[in-house]
Amino acid sequence: MARIIRWLGRINEGVALVAGLGLLACVALILAEILARRFGAPIGGTDEISGYVMAAVTSWGIGYALTERAHVRIDLLRVRGGPGFRAALDCLALLSLAGVALVTAWHGWNVLEKTLGTGARANTALETPLWIPQAIWWAGWSWFALSAVVLAAGALTLAAKGRFESVGDIAGTEAAT
Repeated sequence: MARIIRWLGRINEGVALVAGLGLLACVALILAEILARRFGAPIGGTDEISGYVMAAVTSWGIGYALTERAHVRIDLLRVRGGPGFRAALDCLALLSLAGVALVTAWHGWNVLEKTLGTGARANTALETPLWIPQAIWWAGWSWFALSAVVLAAGALTLAAKGRFESVGDIAGTEAAT
C-alpha cells in the first residue's frame, strides 16, 4: 500500500506541474489580450478560456493538495488526543473527503453525459463544445475521488494494524502529527 501511495503522490506532482503550466499559459493569454486591446485588436474569448482553465486546474489540483496534506482542516480536537484518536480523526476526515469527491464525480458525470447527448455549445463567440471543458473538469474530480479513496484505504489499513503515527504521515495535518 505504501508503494501505491508514493506512486499516487508522484503522479499528483506531475498533475500539479501540468496545472501550473496551464495557469502560466492562461496568464500569457490574458497579457496578450491586454496588449492587443491597447493596440485596438482584442483577441477575444480570454474570459471564457480562463474560466475553463480555472475549473480544470481546480479539479485536478485538489488531488495534489490531498497527497501533500495541504487541505485546510480544523484540528482543535485532533492535537489534544493521543495517536489512536488522531488516527481515527484522520481516517474520518479522509473518508468524508472521499465521499464528497465520489458524489461530486458521480453528479459531474450526469452533467457531462447530458451535454454529450445534447451537443451543447457555449453561448459565446467561441461556441465551445461544452463537453470538452466539462470532460476535463469531470476527469479531475474523478482523479481526486480515486486519490481520496486510495489514501482512505491506506489510512484505514494502517489504523487497523495499529500503526497510528503512519496514518498521520499520509492523512494527518502538517502540524502536530
